[in-house]
Amino acid sequence: MTIDPVTLAVLAGRMEQIADEMDATLFRQAFNPIIAEAHDASHGIYHATTGETLVQGKSGLPIFVGVMAFAAKAVIDKAEADGDLADGDVYVFNDAHIGGTHLSDMRLVRPYFHDGKVFCHLGSVGHWHDVGGAVPGNYNPQATEVFQEAFVLPPVKLMRGGALQQDIVDILMRNTRLPASAQGDLNGQMNALELGARRLDALIAEYGADTVAAALEALGDRAEKLARAEITGLPQGRWEAGDFLDNDGIADTPLPIRVALEIREDTLRLDFAGSAPATAGPVNISRGTAIACIYVAIKHIFPMLPANAGVMRPIEVAIPEHSLLAADFPAPTGGYTETILRMIDVIFAAFAQAAPERVVANAYGTINALSIAGHRTGADGRKGGRWVMFSFYGGGHGGTPEGDGLNHGNAPISTATIPPVEILEAAYPVIFTQWALRPDSAGAGRHRGGLGAIYEIELLEESAEAFLFGERGRFAPKGVAGGGEGALNRFGWQQGDGWAHPPMVSKMVGISLARGQRVRLETPGGGGYGPADRRPAERIARDVRLGYLGAEAADAAYGAAWREVQA
Repeated sequence: MTIDPVTLAVLAGRMEQIADEMDATLFRQAFNPIIAEAHDASHGIYHATTGETLVQGKSGLPIFVGVMAFAAKAVIDKAEADGDLADGDVYVFNDAHIGGTHLSDMRLVRPYFHDGKVFCHLGSVGHWHDVGGAVPGNYNPQATEVFQEAFVLPPVKLMRGGALQQDIVDILMRNTRLPASAQGDLNGQMNALELGARRLDALIAEYGADTVAAALEALGDRAEKLARAEITGLPQGRWEAGDFLDNDGIADTPLPIRVALEIREDTLRLDFAGSAPATAGPVNISRGTAIACIYVAIKHIFPMLPANAGVMRPIEVAIPEHSLLAADFPAPTGGYTETILRMIDVIFAAFAQAAPERVVANAYGTINALSIAGHRTGADGRKGGRWVMFSFYGGGHGGTPEGDGLNHGNAPISTATIPPVEILEAAYPVIFTQWALRPDSAGAGRHRGGLGAIYEIELLEESAEAFLFGERGRFAPKGVAGGGEGALNRFGWQQGDGWAHPPMVSKMVGISLARGQRVRLETPGGGGYGPADRRPAERIARDVRLGYLGAEAADAAYGAAWREVQA
């Protein structure tokens, strides 16, 4: 069945609205501030037989939507093997090697039926606050297998024919330090899927199943054509780029991530040969996560492309088997965020050689996953309920062809927001004694990078334990087109004899804190875009006047000519 362009546009908008409403439903119902405030979740519609992404919500994390295609395919394969799929079934799992990302991300997939057949799949994924494991919040930089990160759940039926399987819920709630939070998040995800099914019912009733199905297929074909047109406009050739992770948390050895970009007519090839082999520590990712990361990078470079799997049809991907980017079970994957951020950095760096007007310089390149956890202390001095403050933190974005990078933004793998300080202080026994921009952290350039941030957090309870999983402590965010590097990541914590710092620079477990002691994060700035000697003197003087840049740092980065403007 063919579908006219106007009807296709209308149906595309309607289906995007369905995914957006699913996002909003979970954000409003989740108990966990990582979902409710930071929007670390996503929803989409997936192909009935391949699991490919058809439509995604605009408010969720793009990396989730790409990865959820692999989650949907895992459910399709599971249902086919079991032979017992029924209308009203909902699957739940968190296995990162099957569905991508890491074990904190709980996935629900609901096969959507029409006239007794699977029409498509609805997917929901959200970052739960805690799913067991050795470290509260689950970012364990010393894990050497997934079992030390969290409990592992393969695809199982949470609902059978519309009936909730309470035994599965009981297992989930028994394997978390925060069952009330997990129960609220689970209910929110199930409600989001239910709303999505009702909205699809209404859409099909209005337009007919054949028309909606034709639109879903046409969206993929249109995405492919648009992607090929974008690629055709690029220079042809081959370019290479590389960067490093600080270490894997186990061995203090840099880990290379490399890519070769090749553009030929209307096709594009990304070859990651030369990247590090799978590691003992938790910076590994699954192949599905790597491909989803490439999808996110392509969407950044070609922002007008739709969120549909058809975008990837003209793109060939080569990822070495058993590498850091295609690790096998049970390799730990808790720090996947750090690895995909570096993948995006090297893809941008390769594209900067081919088409610098398409990319930005490296962003700060780490989510700095910081957990502080302990027990409430009652008036009688006895231990009370458990609390776990897990959050991620911002930094500077890279300079762009059009202007300076964003100060204190969130990571480019997502559209999530940094949880507000008011929410964190209200929910946990901490106070932020500093939440500020970090001077002298931006990479110099014609368009400088954005500034990183300083976060200093004081413990108000009797005691707690802190854990950090970060990156960019040894290898700074790079500039492009001649721009300079951003500042390195720094982390410290107070002890009785002063401030301490991690031996592995950006990763640490088991930090004991007493009341009144603080932890301090100083996050990287973004890389600069273009040569520093092309930055107008008045822009440099303004940065100095605003406190973004010290006078001596300005002299070192740009020379002293800016002082004449200031005078």
